[in-house]
Amino acid sequence: MASSDLDALLRVTSPSYRGESPPDIAFGTYDGAVGRMVLAVSGKGLAACSYDDEHVVFERVSRHVGTFIGPDARRLDPVRRELDAYFSGRLRAFATPVDLALTTSFARTVLQKTMAVPYGTTATLDEIAERIGRPRALRAVGNALNSNPVCVVVPCHRVVPGDGTLGDYAGGAAAKRHLLTVETRALA
Repeated sequence: MASSDLDALLRVTSPSYRGESPPDIAFGTYDGAVGRMVLAVSGKGLAACSYDDEHVVFERVSRHVGTFIGPDARRLDPVRRELDAYFSGRLRAFATPVDLALTTSFARTVLQKTMAVPYGTTATLDEIAERIGRPRALRAVGNALNSNPVCVVVPCHRVVPGDGTLGDYAGGAAAKRHLLTVETRALA
């Protein structure tokens, strides 16, 4: 979706959108090494860094985070710069705060444990399930990771099945492989 198309979406679907004042939720896109990602930044932090369609993310954000949504480069550009630095191997830890408002309580717990997986390493689904005190909840842990609304920044790509495969990833297997490669190369 082109920038003008996104602006039109915001004007049509967000009744409180007023181009003259900063929105409560900054909304836009990032085109990077793993494709287009949809960004949403609330007053608490990055609420979305998603591979999903702009309309889907917009609907979710407007339902759960806030309805005064619009473009705001002042709040989106720092996230874009951090993503650029990450993909070039220059950034290992994001400074942008994360807002997990689009998650359930269980998913929030899983994603918080996932944020503790060190850069350039992986953890298994079993390990994450153990860390949250639910060792038999592998499917639920996998679902929480697959529904991560803040991909890359909350590094669900660092969690793999115990069988040695890459496993599922919202951005696809090639994107997950690329993210893991960026990190291992940066450490080398």
